Amino acid sequence: EIPVKRLLIYITLFSTFLFLNCQINKFVRMTEPEFPKKLVDFIPFESDSIFFGTGAATWDKMIRERGFILKEGKQWRLWYTGYNPDSSDMKYLGLATSRDGVHWKRYPHNPIYRDTWVEDMMVVKNNGKYYMFAEGRNDIAHWLISTDGIHWKEQGNLDIRQTNGAPISSGPYGTPTVWVENNMWYLFYERDDQGIWLAISTNPAHWKNVSDDPVITKGPKPYDKYAVAMDCIIKYKGRYYGYYHATGDKEWRDWSSDVAVSTDLVHWKKYPKNPIIENNRSSPILVWDGIQYHLYTMHPAVYIYLSKG
Repeated sequence: EIPVKRLLIYITLFSTFLFLNCQINKFVRMTEPEFPKKLVDFIPFESDSIFFGTGAATWDKMIRERGFILKEGKQWRLWYTGYNPDSSDMKYLGLATSRDGVHWKRYPHNPIYRDTWVEDMMVVKNNGKYYMFAEGRNDIAHWLISTDGIHWKEQGNLDIRQTNGAPISSGPYGTPTVWVENNMWYLFYERDDQGIWLAISTNPAHWKNVSDDPVITKGPKPYDKYAVAMDCIIKYKGRYYGYYHATGDKEWRDWSSDVAVSTDLVHWKKYPKNPIIENNRSSPILVWDGIQYHLYTMHPAVYIYLSKG
């Protein structure tokens, strides 16, 4: 047993540590720009796409948004949606790997998952397991689990509830984007791209809205007047940065990549100089390579941009 006096000393030291850590984070946020150059200013690495559909009579003749990239040690992994409209409307899951984040090789046993429709996915690695959150048919979000990132097991549709505990209204709920911190799961999702909602959970099967209104809305600027959807969250020096795609085109034919900042994942401020990438290159994914950030856009092919900062 720990003596009471020693326990009180431990508690005091721990409380002091938490207080000092909080103050340091506040100081860093005060001295660091809200939108650091390295997170908003990018230049194309190559003029041509670095990954795209085969264009041939394969299951992945074409690829769809959103693919997702994770860097693990020296290996980069790209999960992507492939389809061939000449043979089926089904969307299958594929995998490609890279040693440099630029040159990619398709996994020889693609597609790695055929059982259900997998589109617009993202992957979180937590406690040694891979969690994939994706759209299924009719833009209904579902999730899968894997121990190796190759073999996946379907877990069913995401159960999202309103703040009063009732199920959200029927209709699409897609582009699921998840952030995990301090054993809490944060789910960003869109409803027909009309806004970005946030739900939280301690169990990724069941979620509850933080608010029944979007945490990021469309507009008022022209570039995101008609649609918004979250693609990727990173944390940098005490702030959260949400990379999202948007359009100001009434016909939804021209999309952009954009960013917003938050200190609590609930209240967001859009970058005043959005969009950061234009010309229908969207679904942005930001990846740190150990030296600089790579920004990948995923629609309609994969392009790479490098941070100027």
